[in-house]
Amino acid sequence: MTYLDALQDALAAEHAALFVVGYLGAQTSASAQPELFADLTSSYSAHRALRDDLVARVREADAEPAPAGAAYDLEDVGGDPTRIRQRALELELSCTAAYGYLVASSPSQNREPAVRALIETALREVTFGGKPRALPGR
Repeated sequence: MTYLDALQDALAAEHAALFVVGYLGAQTSASAQPELFADLTSSYSAHRALRDDLVARVREADAEPAPAGAAYDLEDVGGDPTRIRQRALELELSCTAAYGYLVASSPSQNREPAVRALIETALREVTFGGKPRALPGR
């Protein structure tokens, strides 16, 4: 996998993350589930920043950023906080894997932002109920 391919894959993961986290956030309430709502709001903001950074990095590589999909598969979580957290965890695991490949595919001068993103997504895994892993992204 080339560096540009890994950037585009990470960007695709971020597009999906924004779509799904937005949906999950709409299934919660700031008054009824304040912690979950705050976690999802924070996740959305972080994924938006990561997406914007990836778009800029793809353009720096003289390529056109992959567009977001028209739609993504959404699991009906029925407003259940446990199912919402599980789906958010699955999403973070997916993003962490994409950043793991980006770290492995990045030239040394481009590796630091990929490592930071990998750490951020791995920490959000824990926020949503995941267990710390020795090698996140694998």
